[in-house]
Amino acid sequence: MGKRHFSGLEVSLMVLFALVLVVAVAMVVLLATGEPGTMKEEGERVDCFPDAGASQQKCLERACCWSPLNETNVPWCFFSKNHGYSVENVCFAADIEAKLTRMDAPSLFGADIKELTFYAEMQTENRLRFKITDANQARFEVPHEHVQSLSDTPNGPLKYRLELIQKPFGLKVWRTTSPEKLLFDTTFGPLVFADQYLQLSAKLPSHNIYGLGEHVHQTFRHDTKWKTWPIFTRDAFPNGGTHNLYGHYPYFTCLEDTSGQSFGVFLMNSNAMEVTIQPAPAVTFRTIGGVLDFYILVGETPEAVVDEFTKLIGRPFIPPYWSLGFQLSRWDYGSLEEVKKVVERNRQADLPYDVQYTDIDYMENKKIFTYDMDKFAELPQFADYMHDKGQKYIVILDPAVSTGQRINGPYDSLERGHAAKVWVTEPDGVTPLLGEVWPGETVFPDYTNQACIDWWVDEISRFHKEVKHDALWIDMNEVANFIKGGIKGCADNKLNYPPFTPCILDDLMYSKTLCMDAKHKWGDHYDVHSLYGYSMVLATDKASKAVFGTSRSMVFTRSSFPGVGKYSGHWLGDNGANWNDIKWAIPGMLEFNLFGIPYIGADICGFFDNSTEELCTRWMQVGAFYPFSRNHNAQGYADQDPVAYGIDSLVVTTSRHYLNIRYTLLPYLYTLFYKAHVNGETVVRPVMHEFYSDIETWAVHKQFMWGAHLLITPVLDPGVELVEAYIPDAIWYNFETGVKITDRKATINMHLPADKIGLHLRGGGILPVQRPNVTTTYSRLHPMGLIIALDDNKAASGELFWDDGDSRDTVSSGVYIHYQFSVANDVLSMQVAHNEYTDPNNLKFEKITVMGVNTAPALVRVSDGNTVITLNVSQINHDSSTQVLHLENLELDLGKDYTVNWESKISVNIDCYPEGDENQAKCEARGCIWEVRETIFSIQPCHFQIVCTLYTESEYFAVTFAIFDPYNARYEVPIHLDLPATPETDETKREYRVQINNQPFGIQVIRKESNEMIWDSAVPGFTFSDQLLQISTILPSDYVYGFGETEHPTYKHDLNYQKYGLFAKDQPPGYKLNSYGVHPFYMGLEKSKSAHGVLLYLCLGWTHQTRPMIGRPVLPAYWSLGFQLCRYGYASDTEIADLYRDMKAAQIPYDVQYADIDYMERQMDFTLDQVNFKELPALVDQMRAEGMRFIFILDPAIAGNETKGSYPAFDTGIEKDIFIKWPAEFSSDIVWGKVWPDYPNVTVDNSLDWDTQVELFRAFAAFPDFFKNSTAEWWGEQIKDFYNNIMKFDGLWIDMNEPASFVHGTVGENCLGNEDLENPPYMPPLESKLRGLKHKTLCMNSEQILASGTHVKHYDVHNLYGWSHTKPTYDALLSTTGKRGVVVTRSTYPSSGRWAGHWLGDNYSAWDQLLKSIIGMCLVVLGKISITGADICGFFNTAENEMCLRWMQLGAFYPFSRNHNTINMPRQDPVAWGPEFAAMSRDVLNIRYTLLPYLYTLMYEAHVHGNTVVRPLLHEFVTDEKTWDIDRQFLWGPALLITPALDPGVTVVRGYVPNERWYDYHTGEAVGVQGQFVDMDTPLTKINLHVRAGHILEPASLLSPV
Repeated sequence: MGKRHFSGLEVSLMVLFALVLVVAVAMVVLLATGEPGTMKEEGERVDCFPDAGASQQKCLERACCWSPLNETNVPWCFFSKNHGYSVENVCFAADIEAKLTRMDAPSLFGADIKELTFYAEMQTENRLRFKITDANQARFEVPHEHVQSLSDTPNGPLKYRLELIQKPFGLKVWRTTSPEKLLFDTTFGPLVFADQYLQLSAKLPSHNIYGLGEHVHQTFRHDTKWKTWPIFTRDAFPNGGTHNLYGHYPYFTCLEDTSGQSFGVFLMNSNAMEVTIQPAPAVTFRTIGGVLDFYILVGETPEAVVDEFTKLIGRPFIPPYWSLGFQLSRWDYGSLEEVKKVVERNRQADLPYDVQYTDIDYMENKKIFTYDMDKFAELPQFADYMHDKGQKYIVILDPAVSTGQRINGPYDSLERGHAAKVWVTEPDGVTPLLGEVWPGETVFPDYTNQACIDWWVDEISRFHKEVKHDALWIDMNEVANFIKGGIKGCADNKLNYPPFTPCILDDLMYSKTLCMDAKHKWGDHYDVHSLYGYSMVLATDKASKAVFGTSRSMVFTRSSFPGVGKYSGHWLGDNGANWNDIKWAIPGMLEFNLFGIPYIGADICGFFDNSTEELCTRWMQVGAFYPFSRNHNAQGYADQDPVAYGIDSLVVTTSRHYLNIRYTLLPYLYTLFYKAHVNGETVVRPVMHEFYSDIETWAVHKQFMWGAHLLITPVLDPGVELVEAYIPDAIWYNFETGVKITDRKATINMHLPADKIGLHLRGGGILPVQRPNVTTTYSRLHPMGLIIALDDNKAASGELFWDDGDSRDTVSSGVYIHYQFSVANDVLSMQVAHNEYTDPNNLKFEKITVMGVNTAPALVRVSDGNTVITLNVSQINHDSSTQVLHLENLELDLGKDYTVNWESKISVNIDCYPEGDENQAKCEARGCIWEVRETIFSIQPCHFQIVCTLYTESEYFAVTFAIFDPYNARYEVPIHLDLPATPETDETKREYRVQINNQPFGIQVIRKESNEMIWDSAVPGFTFSDQLLQISTILPSDYVYGFGETEHPTYKHDLNYQKYGLFAKDQPPGYKLNSYGVHPFYMGLEKSKSAHGVLLYLCLGWTHQTRPMIGRPVLPAYWSLGFQLCRYGYASDTEIADLYRDMKAAQIPYDVQYADIDYMERQMDFTLDQVNFKELPALVDQMRAEGMRFIFILDPAIAGNETKGSYPAFDTGIEKDIFIKWPAEFSSDIVWGKVWPDYPNVTVDNSLDWDTQVELFRAFAAFPDFFKNSTAEWWGEQIKDFYNNIMKFDGLWIDMNEPASFVHGTVGENCLGNEDLENPPYMPPLESKLRGLKHKTLCMNSEQILASGTHVKHYDVHNLYGWSHTKPTYDALLSTTGKRGVVVTRSTYPSSGRWAGHWLGDNYSAWDQLLKSIIGMCLVVLGKISITGADICGFFNTAENEMCLRWMQLGAFYPFSRNHNTINMPRQDPVAWGPEFAAMSRDVLNIRYTLLPYLYTLMYEAHVHGNTVVRPLLHEFVTDEKTWDIDRQFLWGPALLITPALDPGVTVVRGYVPNERWYDYHTGEAVGVQGQFVDMDTPLTKINLHVRAGHILEPASLLSPV
């Protein structure tokens, strides 16, 4: 055919048409969106035509955008911005409620609901719920058994923030980290809410999406390239398609980044739906009924999200111990005789094997509650036959009940069901709906009907009496029906044929199930279809309890819904005997662990088709590590129980081998189920959950873990012996050999021949084990043991849960044993944390295996706390080639505490000459001790010198000791301690005696008066290496206080194995999170009711009367004790002026106003924003003239990108060489960071994520080295210049001086020098420790120069940066203003209080923070910092009225009393809340101001004598042991007792009245009790104050009105 040639006219017309078309499309987009026609990125489109038949015309009719692509899976028709709802009438209270009104736009499927109610609950600190429903008419909601019973409230600061967008309606959920992270953003697409079509889209922070179900997901991590997954329970085959399967799980988790922070999203909706995942990344939920009831679950790790989800839906049950054994089943054995043949041949093979099943072939014509009296005539005796060998028997039950009669008479179960009216009905609510399942025509029980539940329980009870069995397997409960809808068909209505049908299998709602208009007690089948299996599980659990009583038994189900795991397990359905299905079982198991169903597995060797020997061999290997381990196949296929392949086959030998390993590990597996039940942990665990900081693990789906410590690598392909396996970043040991593998954080080719699966133990784990047998019944008679895999630090930990394995509710009743195991320094501790169970078998720990022991121990000692035994040589077996230590033939009773010590080298001294060839002269030349002893052990004759110096004074007694390397100088803290000039040599004048213990080495300090050992480091574990120094002491009592800076939930420490990382960091307060300062100090109480303190020096004293080793606290200016106001986020000087005016008008006492970094030009020190704060200097002058004081913030970091000559602070800093640099051998450059200052001439786009903002907009910043004298001079000059030439001030607030940086280490994050400084061999438990010490600060290899000229690494002085910053600031303030003023610093170290006060950092607006502020203040005053307090009403999050008022009352008695919050939060100053709040604030502050002379006197006493200002009760009443635990009250000095209200809604507080006479401050009346707890009335207007008799607080009468 020849080419067609167009004329010139034709060409012109075509060009014109094309231009018109372009303009038309642009106009359509403009009209639809109200914006110019720029098309959305493909990955950002939200499908506006999810149904079939999209065209340009139909798309435009929906007012959507049309843009075809060459990819059909990307929407061509997508939403514009004129769809959705607008927000009206928002009510912000503890929860948020709003009315939503539909915007005017075409409907997608009709029946759009015009008015909606939006409701959000901040249910816990980690869980947000929001619900959207019809404002005027009730709609179906899931009647969830567990969720409905929840009554949680937040008991800590919220980890999230909800932002409501008004038009079009949307919401954003932010993680309240610093900086905040956007987790869930529904502004990505419009809300659609019609009667039968509900849609919500949300953009997510990452592509790491896991969950949604039930489907076959071929990978664990979702593909975000436009995948749509239907969710609607269905009897279908899991053959690898994207269709819906048995369960209904509209839930996913999202791993945000390498921090591990994750969140979960759960839509509580049981209607048919589909979920689209797209590349934005984003997710769209489309459901066709119910309501939008979302839960957002925020966690610090992926495991924490599972914890939150199972808290919500119900914790998983603990299965009976026997159910963790191997199980055999098939459909259609044909007869009981054949079943017994299978049982016997597998018994004869000594195959570990606990459970036998029969499928529906045991029934008479497949009728439930019957058995075939011909082929299964002896079935009633079969359970006893199994029990005789310690095995169990499980039967199947389907829900559908045949309408036919039995062979020999009526079908009684059916008749009783008819009589009780228990069936699902036709739409008339009366006529039972008829379908067809296995027995033919059937009716279907309605398990939402109480009458049906009672019938079901009764029928199971009757059947159990007839055919004894041990547990129930329920199937076909999606609910399955072999005909569409019912015998009569289904009516043509909107339930059976909704306007939109999700992409479910067959695209027909009632395909292979019931008509959607069928009736249940809970509602239409349309709404409750996916709850059928859930309701059946609830009913079957009741039956199980009725039948089995106190025995635990078990239910497991095919169809499930969130919450089923509380009662039931699940298997992955009717898979096939093929290599795909063995692979796909792993993502399925991992997902159901996310869903809260850890008792999970797939049919081993496949259900359909014949399994080859190779496939079954590999499947038995991996199936031995399924939590639910069952081999099951279908009718008509060859037997596939292991022995069916031959008793000497590889299937049998490898099955026996790995099932024996399984049975050996059952105590560990059982403990994992306990932890799932108690803590919500996963059992089968994704590798990513343990190694989330390693991006290579995020997509691992062909390996899995048991808990945290066993890695399973199966072979999943035919003919393969080399498997590509990922080895995460840890020490790993081959489980079968004990050999440590050399690979880590690497992909390797693992050699796994036909008889092997990869099993590796992670270093750091202790696994309880038991010698196996052929059943769990017999195994539980055998001795136990431990397998210990040592980590990089030669440490490990683990636990054991043990009960009788069969009784119900042993956890809640406490009838169990719980061990905590730990190894450190070659000592195994076996501590019983709980013991209220006695095993009847007199079990003992027989063997302990330790992997990673380099050398054979010379001695192994075992102690039970009373006696110590030494193992004989025959009990100790060390394999030097594998480095595995076996301790054998032990007799350690289960339920008792033990320690086992296998020190490889016994030495009473620390080797000072490790290179050998030592002699006395060489040793003494190093300043070490030469001492030769005759001993059977290898003792190093040359050891470190121990220097003890003893001091005493009249009111202060101290001993200091130092252990040091006499050959190599090491860094020492350059802080002067105020110690007496000469030691006390006369022991009779000391209050203590000191003795040195030789074996093991330790120093012991004994108080003479009471003979109490207050320091005893003669315990194992003393370590002195280059980067790990460790010393331990036994404490004289349980009462220990101190260690900081980290948030503690109580003043008195919990001694149950707590670790606190101490490392200065820009980290808001949080439990066990290292924050701004470092205070390695604790105070301990003794049984004699004396006290002592330890600061790497030991100092004795009584209560608070101690000599100031670290210096006396500064005496602040009187005005600094007044009330103070601040916020980060003042928009202008006008806002500050208005606030000042309003506070004066309200007559609220108020002395100090602050300005945060807002006042600066681009957040640069020593500058002024000439646009928004131009008039601030004049305002400050006015306020100061009227008696006010002003304080400004200064951060240490100095911007480095300004034009030379335009920023003197940087220019002169360069001239004086005051900035921190690299060591000269690496570079002469400054170690650049980034903090608040912006680049010049940029406009910051706050819509970008934080890291992008830092990269694009934050200037390079240099950090002054305040140890240098020249830096102190430079700092003082800048402060003075600012005071004289820009703005006056009265005090200085220094912040971000940990030092904080917004990049990690340096710009580019490439730290030069020794990597061991950035990531030391031992990393304390610090926040984000996996990111290294440089996280959010400088490189540890940076160089600083001490005043002495000594060059040191930042590694050594990091924690002193804030300390070094403080004195130069204090000196500059005094020199500049000529007055005392006040300095407030964020980062502190012992002796910082000499120059400054400290606030408790960037806290949260939450009730628990009130108590924690008291605890924090009490800890700070231990460090001799008198000026302290917390940000009143909280820094982060939105404050609530009652909480803020109670906080104002409490904060009125903080020494440092400042109300302060952050940007983008509502105001929370007293006048912001209205006149009533302002009046109550005025009243309590008037009390403070009345008492200021007393407070100022306390500050003087602290400055001169070292007394505390804020004082815990125990400091005054140390002889009263009741005060030792009190932290909800505190004292000002000795005389004013403060008892605040710390909880919402209280009008009475419980307070302690110490054993003295006390007067009510408000009334002057004497309190009638002493030494007792009393209820104190606390109306909203009052804080309880009591004055101690014998003290004068103020010159005015206490009875005067205040």
